[in-house]
Amino acid sequence: MLKQAMASILTPAEAEEMYGAFDQIGSKIILRIPDSLISKRKLIGQVLLEKVKTAKSVFYQSSPVEGDYRIRQLELLAGEDSTETEYKEHGCRFKVDVEKTFFSPRLATERLRIAEIVTDGETIVNMFGGVGMFSIVAAKKKKCHVYNIDINPHAAKLCSENIALNKLKGTVESIEGDASDVIEKKLTGVGDRVLMLLPERSDEFLHSAIKALKPKGVLHYYCHVHADKKNQVSTEATNHFMSVVDVDAKVLGSKIVRPVGPRFYQAVVDAVLSK
Repeated sequence: MLKQAMASILTPAEAEEMYGAFDQIGSKIILRIPDSLISKRKLIGQVLLEKVKTAKSVFYQSSPVEGDYRIRQLELLAGEDSTETEYKEHGCRFKVDVEKTFFSPRLATERLRIAEIVTDGETIVNMFGGVGMFSIVAAKKKKCHVYNIDINPHAAKLCSENIALNKLKGTVESIEGDASDVIEKKLTGVGDRVLMLLPERSDEFLHSAIKALKPKGVLHYYCHVHADKKNQVSTEATNHFMSVVDVDAKVLGSKIVRPVGPRFYQAVVDAVLSK
């Protein structure tokens, strides 16, 4: 759709260089633009704003997601100069700031998958919970209690607001802080289930995730995997997880969550740990 929208302002060769997709979060569009077309970014943004009737702003992502807060730099190309919006998913409403907090609409399928396998009565520790997406979708569907931890104060604040926005079967508690510190001080041994939604640093926090679990519990370990073929990803993720976990682990399954680059994938390993 993006390449088609640019047909009126780019040559066929330039259009071919454009990335094929963009993210729309509520009324905000975020797109990446190849270096060869940076000089035309304002024009690209204006045309896209005209084409997508539900959009109010178009931003160019000028940096990767990085830092402890997992945020990215955005440049306004067209429309309203505001990074706040409301996003709806799986019957839930969310306030999001696309510049001050991490958020990906491409995890919607995984959020629903987790919510559906949670059972009533569970206590869940979501170690890198952001604005509460995984936590709130789970508590919308099941009578669970979720501790949503995030070191980013903007994310923790928005999570609290999002809890109030939604009618939930379960409960969610927003906690601002470093996940390891919070678990050490408050949440050791409480979790029936732990989510590790920081794939680039999962090994670093694995010990804390295990500490958050009850003597027996379920861990969702997210990681990045390089693989020449998609059918290799699950095995690679499982093998890596089993090489780093230091307690008894039974893998329930592993899968691709989403591609993140050429031959580069985000994967998840679901495992029951006994300690």
